[in-house]
Amino acid sequence: MKHIAAYLLLKLGGNDSPTAADVTAALSTVGVEADAGTLKKLISDLEGKDLEEIMEEGKKLVVKVGGGGGGGGGGGGGGGAAAAEEEKEEEEEEEADMGGGMDMFG
Repeated sequence: MKHIAAYLLLKLGGNDSPTAADVTAALSTVGVEADAGTLKKLISDLEGKDLEEIMEEGKKLVVKVGGGGGGGGGGGGGGGAAAAEEEKEEEEEEEADMGGGMDMFG
């Protein structure tokens, strides 16, 4: 993922055809080491292809597969009563401690 991110940043920055050396240099400026094998495959896979077309193809694949997110909001309803009960207990303890006749000013 770091390799494609650096490649895309170089493209956005005006480098029409980033090389493996360009991507390696970009990653090293932020202290990240490039994997030569992964980078070589990425550069060869993208060589001669239009980035806009690749992005469109990727969007179509994501739509087919679907994305995560959205769900998973349910299932947490049981803990609310226990939390409310704990708060009441804490309030009662604080009131009991303050009723001893001694406070900070007296």
